[in-house]
Amino acid sequence: LHALTGLLRHLRPDVVHTHSSKAGVLGRPASLATGIGRRVHTPHTFAFLFTAMFGALKRTLFRSIEVALGRVTARTIAVSTGEAESFARSAVVPAERIRVVPNGIDPARFLAARPADLAGLGFDPRLPTAAVVGLVYAGKGQDLALECLARRGCEELQILFAGPGDLRPCQELALRLGVDARVRFLGARSDVPALLAACDFLILPSRWEGMPYIVLEAMASARAVAATPVDGARELIVHGSTGRLARAIDAASLAEEVRALLELSPSERARLGAAGRARVLAGYKIEDMVARTLDVYREVL
Repeated sequence: LHALTGLLRHLRPDVVHTHSSKAGVLGRPASLATGIGRRVHTPHTFAFLFTAMFGALKRTLFRSIEVALGRVTARTIAVSTGEAESFARSAVVPAERIRVVPNGIDPARFLAARPADLAGLGFDPRLPTAAVVGLVYAGKGQDLALECLARRGCEELQILFAGPGDLRPCQELALRLGVDARVRFLGARSDVPALLAACDFLILPSRWEGMPYIVLEAMASARAVAATPVDGARELIVHGSTGRLARAIDAASLAEEVRALLELSPSERARLGAAGRARVLAGYKIEDMVARTLDVYREVL
């Protein structure tokens, strides 16, 4: 907080835009303490909604902090329409101060990617392979994807997991479920475009999201997506057109949609992927996100 207040006094910005919980709880008080900058905050989902990570007492504390800071925040940005609706339902910030700025990506890396060598990663290239990409923790639901592998209709599916975090719980679960031969935990990777290009589709098993970048990236890679019905995924994925959206956030529901993708022919999955790519290029590029963010800045100024 001391460092941030010093930085604000040095830079004297017109807007102080904070992202995520910890930065929001430091950056906005720094703005208040110095009287510098109009405050804009992008939560990328509120921590008090993380029921799988925090107990009731912590979530109550987190919510009270967000309510207090929400009163002195000019605009709160939701990264999807679904997230904006979640914000409004939670009554943490005044609804009239919520603005939607969907996430956007630079699709160039995904349009030009060459597929990674699945055999070199220890997979059988003759079998269907899906990707699960993201930070390894409860919110991203890697355990739900592993449970899918143990369900009927998914006996031949292979999954590569990419992302940093503590892999031991996932590795232990894979062993208990008897699916360890069909998974690879790759850790943090810099070649996600190549991994997506090598896979047949993406699985998003998340328990909560704002708008998942990896879904945008998979769609830019022309890959179909099977996802839980979290914020962002519900508006990105047109069920049956760009992918499959589960009825609930659980392994059984997700496995139904994974099976549905496995039952499609490669050409049918390619059709879903092409529709997803067109959707990203039509409105979810980084320049779209920048332009809408600037609109919010102009509004608060």
